[in-house]
Amino acid sequence: MAPRARIQRFVARVFSARRADPNTEGLTVERIHDEHADFVWRSLQRLGVRERDLEDALQESFIVVHRRLHTFDGTSRITTWLFGICLRVAAAQRRRAHVLRERASDEVENEEDPDPGANPEATALASEARRRLERVLDALTLEKRAVLVMFEIEEMSAGEIASVLGVPVGTVYSRLSAARLEFRDALARLERRERHGEPS
Repeated sequence: MAPRARIQRFVARVFSARRADPNTEGLTVERIHDEHADFVWRSLQRLGVRERDLEDALQESFIVVHRRLHTFDGTSRITTWLFGICLRVAAAQRRRAHVLRERASDEVENEEDPDPGANPEATALASEARRRLERVLDALTLEKRAVLVMFEIEEMSAGEIASVLGVPVGTVYSRLSAARLEFRDALARLERRERHGEPS
């Protein structure tokens, strides 16, 4: 993961004076950042935020946390609440990317620093697998991508997802079913293009 020292300093500088709200059991923005910044970073990645935009998106997410912390009442997990923020930030990023006609994820170089002790072949295979997953996920609408990521990767329950999205549980299952079908179709199209040597 890219260094976050600059963002940590930003969070400390801007939010350290914030007092704990009794409704959030002593939670502060700085504490949430310390405990959940990695989760927010991964969630933004899984929702399609590009590597070069992740630091800005992470900072934007914690600005929202600062503004909205008083609304967190503890009835859901903090990670569920944070994922909802990530979803809105990722949606805003996607809208900006569309306007700016940014490159697709497979055109962007992976900016993560490789582990110096890792097996180069295993690292290359894992990197290719991530790129393929991103290409397939990019074929889904953000709505379906979010449900799929929350259920299959973050292992949230349908009830938690419904709470994040503000929809009935039945809608979550409907979107999840449609997302799985779209994912399979997108993967099959990618594999066909790869077999025929077409650019993906």
